[in-house]
Amino acid sequence: MSDATPAFDAERLIRLNRVNAVVPSPCGTWAAVEVSRLDAEGVKYVADLWRVPLDGGAAVQLTRGASNDHAPSFRRDGALAFLSNRNPRDGKPEEGDEERSQVWLLPTGGGEPRPLTDEPLGVNEFRFARDGDRLLLTTSVYLGIPHQEQRQHDQDRKKKGTSALVYHRTPVRFWDHWLPPTSVHLISYTEAGTERRDLTPDADREHWSAHWDLSADGSRAVITRAVQAADRAEDEDLLLIDLNSDERRLLGTEAMTTLSSPRFSPDGGRIACGHHVRGAEAVGKNDLMVLDLATGEGRVLTEDWDYWPAVQDWLPDGSGILVLADTQATNALFTLNASTGAASRISAVDAGGIHGGVSLVPGRPGRTDAVGWRSRTSHPPEPFRIAVEPGASPELLASLSGLTPEEGSAIAQWEHRRVASTDGVEIQYLVVRPTGASDEPRPTLFWIHGGPIGSWPEGWIWRWNPLIAVSQGYNVILPNPRASTGFGQAHVEGIWKEWGGQVYRDLQHVADDVRRLPDVDADRIAAMGGSFGGYMTNWIGGQEHAFRCLITHASLYSLPAFHGGTDFPTWFGYQIGGTPYAQPEVFDRHSPHTLVSGWKAPTLVIHGEKDYRVPITEGLALFEALQHHGVESELLIFPDENHWILKPRNIVAWNETVYNFLGKHLKSA
Repeated sequence: MSDATPAFDAERLIRLNRVNAVVPSPCGTWAAVEVSRLDAEGVKYVADLWRVPLDGGAAVQLTRGASNDHAPSFRRDGALAFLSNRNPRDGKPEEGDEERSQVWLLPTGGGEPRPLTDEPLGVNEFRFARDGDRLLLTTSVYLGIPHQEQRQHDQDRKKKGTSALVYHRTPVRFWDHWLPPTSVHLISYTEAGTERRDLTPDADREHWSAHWDLSADGSRAVITRAVQAADRAEDEDLLLIDLNSDERRLLGTEAMTTLSSPRFSPDGGRIACGHHVRGAEAVGKNDLMVLDLATGEGRVLTEDWDYWPAVQDWLPDGSGILVLADTQATNALFTLNASTGAASRISAVDAGGIHGGVSLVPGRPGRTDAVGWRSRTSHPPEPFRIAVEPGASPELLASLSGLTPEEGSAIAQWEHRRVASTDGVEIQYLVVRPTGASDEPRPTLFWIHGGPIGSWPEGWIWRWNPLIAVSQGYNVILPNPRASTGFGQAHVEGIWKEWGGQVYRDLQHVADDVRRLPDVDADRIAAMGGSFGGYMTNWIGGQEHAFRCLITHASLYSLPAFHGGTDFPTWFGYQIGGTPYAQPEVFDRHSPHTLVSGWKAPTLVIHGEKDYRVPITEGLALFEALQHHGVESELLIFPDENHWILKPRNIVAWNETVYNFLGKHLKSA
């Protein structure tokens, strides 16, 4: 392939299928896989369910049509349930009500799916007890309105009611929506969809972002509960509910602490969950805690383990917990001893890639396997299986995305590199190149990740896809400076109160190293970033730099103004080191708006109007400042998008605008 041969573009990207969930059946012979596809009009994604054998057999599509069939879950008898916005009459989504989903069931003996629930405002999430007669779900509820009047009240409000929203405390917005006038409640049914019971009838805002679980025997439920703390952020503890006696207990009620993703042990006697303590002096480590339900006592298992574990599942005998953790631009599967916290790596060190949604396969005597989804830079997420034993290699079970690993590898290849920063700490970065390209210098894109706490993975990226760039003859650089996860807690802490400090210096050292690569044209490099990456691009823009042009997406421009407009100002204040009211000098110290008079590079500014994490006023203020100072600049606005660009045609428009801008400034010279 030559440097300029387009082998992969945005049109191909939006037509790829997206594997979102992989759930093993109770018999352990196959998995139900949720796969989103572009609809017939090419304007949105809808999901179908597939049957994927675990022995390598051919995948079979189970559902199809205009409805959105997603979130598969098995009942203990092997019947497959899922959420769908279809209706019982013709299977098509209700007109004007496409977002309302109910639990549907595919019988084990075959036949058409039938609805199990009829929640007035639809079902958010659901699951069955593994061994008991219980179905649990969450739904939205208008407080003070009888259950039988909920649907009519909702319709009346939408058609002829007020749009007014009244709040008494923050948060009031989340990512792309105002917090609604409804509350999230936990609802219990029998597994046949009868005997409905509201387990949290008085809940208001406590469970608006809740994580929850159901014990294997169906006798206990646990749900996170948010409570506003003295710092106006939210602590999150656990509400434990005995579903037989209705006894309730609160667990983990420590101040300044967030518990997340609770999972019952197989015997129901313990809960594993995420554990984080916030504070003004540090990011704080994301740990794993195990709570003993007999005593109510909790123990953090991973204080001495320099990774951030994400709970996936318990081992069948309850001796350990399966977790994923970022490590060196990949993520790996580990087991943690449930008593001592001792870690054992499952994924082979050279396996690479990114994994998610992992759970154990039941019903396989003599062996323990796990399934989930897996991606690499060369291919989108696909269902995979791995033996739960040290040094195991993941095995793809099917190719459902429409791009095989071999096809992707023929487009792009990647290399892990490292360079020492100002303080001697090594900074890792990825170089993604056109496969088979010569060593002749090429224009290069320097992509800065968001977060700021996160990382560029050696895995598939839907938002900014390197295969599109390398297909047009660019190299792509993916640096992981301070704040990046997977390189130890000290690396993460490098962001704290230092937004424009050490991260900036790390990126400068990576950029200097990149310019020395033989296949990089040092005079034709663009810096690009979204969210925090956009902020850092703006911080670079007002200072001396060697980038030919800049692209800044959903970016922070004026830190004092951003603080009052973002959806979680308290957390941002911790990161910066105060508030703009009491410490204005702290907010100005690393704010790009203070440096805009020095900006010279041509710049493309991109923003979505429904972005409440980084409000659109940040992008508008930046564009106005660049125009005022005579900087060559363009503004791309999506009135119907949020922090991400999600609609298929908008994805194409984003890429067309970005690569036209890059071609103008990097290829025309």
